[in-house]
Amino acid sequence: MLTLYLTRHGETEWNIEKRMQGWQDSPLTEKGREDARRLRKRLEEVDLTAIYASTSGRALDTAKIIREERLIPIYQEERLREIHLGDWEGKTHDEIQRFDPISFHHFWNEPHLYAPKRGERFIDVQNRAFAALKNIIDQHSSGNVLIVTHGVVLKTITTRLKQAPLEELWAPPFMHGASLTTVRVKDGRLELLVEADVSHLEEVKEV
Repeated sequence: MLTLYLTRHGETEWNIEKRMQGWQDSPLTEKGREDARRLRKRLEEVDLTAIYASTSGRALDTAKIIREERLIPIYQEERLREIHLGDWEGKTHDEIQRFDPISFHHFWNEPHLYAPKRGERFIDVQNRAFAALKNIIDQHSSGNVLIVTHGVVLKTITTRLKQAPLEELWAPPFMHGASLTTVRVKDGRLELLVEADVSHLEEVKEV
């Protein structure tokens, strides 16, 4: 049996500024690093055989903090990158709402209708995320594997595992940085055991 432990990178500077990151990047905040350290402590008794991380710096940095000095290989996987947001990347929510209000509304309120001129749809992200998961599962028939990725990627994964439509992409729980989602893989079937758990983090308020 294989168990996948999935997490979102820790909080970043652009998260605080409500600035969309996508394929761009910004550094982890001190809170982001501390939350990653708390997740490391949460997982210290888990015998991790491998770590897969998005190629974005914020995910790779989070993975290294969680690993610390343990001798666990980290593999970078492009298909675990965040959604490509085209012209939105680097801009704040307020800025995007002003120059692209209809797409912004679709993104947050009717995600199944979100279809940017540049960038990815949610279904595109979901399909590549599951392709990455299949590759990981093919490489590891048993054991425990940590996956460090991004908020949208995780929401597309959990939405499909719950057999829910993309209309419900943003349904609770909120995917906090350094939260923990657990998936069991047995006989080729994926079972969502835990979703966006934050019991190891302090002062996290549910959104």
